[in-house]
Amino acid sequence: MQLCKSTTIFFFILFGFSNPSFSQAFIQDSTDIHIYGDFRFRFEQDWNSETSTGNERNDRVRARVRGRIGIKIRTNKVFEFEARLRSGNKNSQQSPHVTIVDFSNNSTGEKDVVFDKYNFKLSRNNFWLWGGRNELPIWKQNELLWDDDVTIMGGALGFRNFFLGKKDNLSFNSGYALLPDGIIENSGEIEFAQLVYSRNVNDATLFVAGGLLAMQGGDNTVTNLFSGNDSRDYVIWIGNLQLNTKKSAIPLSLGFDFLYNSKSYSDSDLVGTPIGTDKDDTEGYVFQTRLGNLKKKGNWLIGYSFADIETLAVNASYAQDDWMRWGSATQTRASDFKGHEIRVGTVLPLKWKMLFRFYFVESKNNSEDGNRLRIDFNRKF
Repeated sequence: MQLCKSTTIFFFILFGFSNPSFSQAFIQDSTDIHIYGDFRFRFEQDWNSETSTGNERNDRVRARVRGRIGIKIRTNKVFEFEARLRSGNKNSQQSPHVTIVDFSNNSTGEKDVVFDKYNFKLSRNNFWLWGGRNELPIWKQNELLWDDDVTIMGGALGFRNFFLGKKDNLSFNSGYALLPDGIIENSGEIEFAQLVYSRNVNDATLFVAGGLLAMQGGDNTVTNLFSGNDSRDYVIWIGNLQLNTKKSAIPLSLGFDFLYNSKSYSDSDLVGTPIGTDKDDTEGYVFQTRLGNLKKKGNWLIGYSFADIETLAVNASYAQDDWMRWGSATQTRASDFKGHEIRVGTVLPLKWKMLFRFYFVESKNNSEDGNRLRIDFNRKF
């Protein structure tokens, strides 16, 4: 509370005293309250999967749901407070999904409702600052580095769409936070910074981004994290390219990501990693293409992605949990793999969106592999 109060006073002094219209707006403007949420029904099938030791996993078919509801309270176009509840097991930082039926008679797991976001935000023109628990505020085009559902406890600041000229913009994101161990507890720290440049040319937009995620491990007293991610450090450099064009009747997007962990490891740092991991397994890249979009009824989307992610290129406890079933009921080991994603989606009546996703992956170091189908029905409100 003291941090919130001090930050508010700082920004009021910084912008208010030097700008009378700002001070007047701060006092007179009304409060805006926005309630939002989403629901997902998912059918999921995993088949033809082996463990790292070559043993076959049983095929699995599940029906799952996700529910989230939040509130945003904004005053004076400057200050905003947000809080959100989500479903899912409280011991998972990567997934808010609840299994309602397991057709293979496996356990359906815990069914918790927890706060995954609660934060304040101050913004003025292009500049912003927030504190609390929130999503990692970096520009990204997929979840291979960082899962959208993983939220961090800390603070961040930056500027967005800083005008460089008629066709050029620049954004900056930075911050410091505690890393989650499940959705309630924390372990370890993260510092991050990123620059994002965009250029509009005719009917095309080019994005170029570069940044750094530095993570420090915790004190080995975690409840949920594994694979050494409770204590291992990471220094991950990220580079992104994306080109979006509307020259044809169907929008086209092309993207490329490169990941490099510059942290030097000893053999002891490999404790908990998959069989066959080398201390130099620190690079990853992703290529993706999307044709179409899902903005309104009748729209279609077709997409393809190829990913090659070495074991230590990302922190597997915070990366995506879509591509494979490797790990435990609450933790996904989302690294040491190469594979493909194919997606097909459309917008149904009543603003429901249907998305088919097929995944085919294999380990880079051992016999672990797997295939997955997901069919999602999503609705925002």
